[in-house]
Amino acid sequence: MSEAHLFAIGILLAWMAGIRVYLTVFGVGLAGALGWLDLPPALEATTSWWVLGTSGALALTEFFADKIPGVDSVWDLLQTLARVPAGAFLAAATLSPDGELGAGALAAGAGVALTSHLVKSGSRALLNTSPEPASNLTASIVEDAVVVGGLSLAFAHPWIALVLVVGISLIVALTVWWVWRKVTRGLKRLFQTDESPGAGPAAAAE
Repeated sequence: MSEAHLFAIGILLAWMAGIRVYLTVFGVGLAGALGWLDLPPALEATTSWWVLGTSGALALTEFFADKIPGVDSVWDLLQTLARVPAGAFLAAATLSPDGELGAGALAAGAGVALTSHLVKSGSRALLNTSPEPASNLTASIVEDAVVVGGLSLAFAHPWIALVLVVGISLIVALTVWWVWRKVTRGLKRLFQTDESPGAGPAAAAE
């Protein structure tokens, strides 16, 4: 596998770690443990049964926690401490031919994971301002599908997977931002109408 492909895979794994860190680690480890992939030396640690068991249990916990409005934002805040370091490790481990983690790769992975984490957590925080739960649930399911699909394509077609995962993530974030602007503008017009002259109690008394 060429260095360009490894670079794409490393960036992709770091990006997905910022969205679903435990599912990403579990997926990589499971693929390596079952012999579906030949993992780089530094990533072989993910194939150990205690890593698989822990990441699998936490991925299941995250699956449910991420679909409860309010709880998902608290979870995102706490997971900053896991997603960014894990993204740094996954990127550096993918790019390491001998198991040594390079400082540049660690920094790049951390930056990518932090970016996707901020996109994910910021989008979900905005969705939590909506009174109905459907948008939150839909966003969470889309995130699950993006990570599962990205993992499925990661090693076979890394560039396609990278473009799809980043593209879908950005589209979701821009859509939420656009909806938020529409909602805030509507609320501003509503409040301005309520406070306009002739709309108060004095006007009603006349």
